[in-house]
Amino acid sequence: MAGPQFSRTWTWLDGQWLEGNPGIMGPRTHAAWLGSCVFDGARAFEGVAPDLDRHCRRVNASATALGLKPTMAAEAIEELAREGMALFDDEAALYIRPMYWAEEGGYMAVPADPESTRFCLCLYETPMPAPTGFTVTLSRFRRPTRETMPLDAKAGCLYPNNARALMEARNKGYDNAVVLDMLGNVAELATANLFHVKDGVVHTPAPNGTFLNGITRQRTIDLLRGAGVTVVEAMVSYQDLLEADELFSTGNYSKVVPIVGIDGRSLQPGPLYQTARRLYWDFAHG
Repeated sequence: MAGPQFSRTWTWLDGQWLEGNPGIMGPRTHAAWLGSCVFDGARAFEGVAPDLDRHCRRVNASATALGLKPTMAAEAIEELAREGMALFDDEAALYIRPMYWAEEGGYMAVPADPESTRFCLCLYETPMPAPTGFTVTLSRFRRPTRETMPLDAKAGCLYPNNARALMEARNKGYDNAVVLDMLGNVAELATANLFHVKDGVVHTPAPNGTFLNGITRQRTIDLLRGAGVTVVEAMVSYQDLLEADELFSTGNYSKVVPIVGIDGRSLQPGPLYQTARRLYWDFAHG
């Protein structure tokens, strides 16, 4: 039986570039059954790869946080990524995904054995989404706390909960979900960080350890503030979103895109969203 048809893909594993989707885990691999896997995601598009160095550093920090042992310097990962980018057409839009995982378990097999950590770097073609916008609704699923999940890592084990929120939203006729933290405050979207605008001020949830303080999020805040825009990081309620003048998201996959509807209310891409996207694109190409 034929397997999935993936877009053009190159993966660096054990010192060589392999085309396609090579098998890297077996049934005894710790990560395959106990989830000891971390990754990061960078983007290459229009001939640029913004903040690639920061993504490479973060995957090493995630590995350490999950009890793995990083085996590649961040600079070496970045060099490999640029080598891999050269295997594609110059203008190809790529997802760049370094990964660490444990091959073996430690005490009673449950924690990862850091000495068994493996690394791969996967690059594949995936178009940049058009900035036409998407709709959101509130999810009944919530972000965990730092006491219950490894929220200081970009870990694969965190994503099934995000997937539940996303599937719930899609089943209700929306594109994405607003996810709250355990105290009922807005944390993020199921797949990205979230901003709203009210009376000319940009607001976004303050990082409280329950969601990823994204690299694109941080970059967008810095760019807006550098352009003289007031950005407030604070507690955000869902009612704040319902009453907002503008909504937009930031994330590695799509970068800066507008939200054009929330729970049946239509919105237009607003001027501060347009400013944020323009500033980001100018930075990326600068």
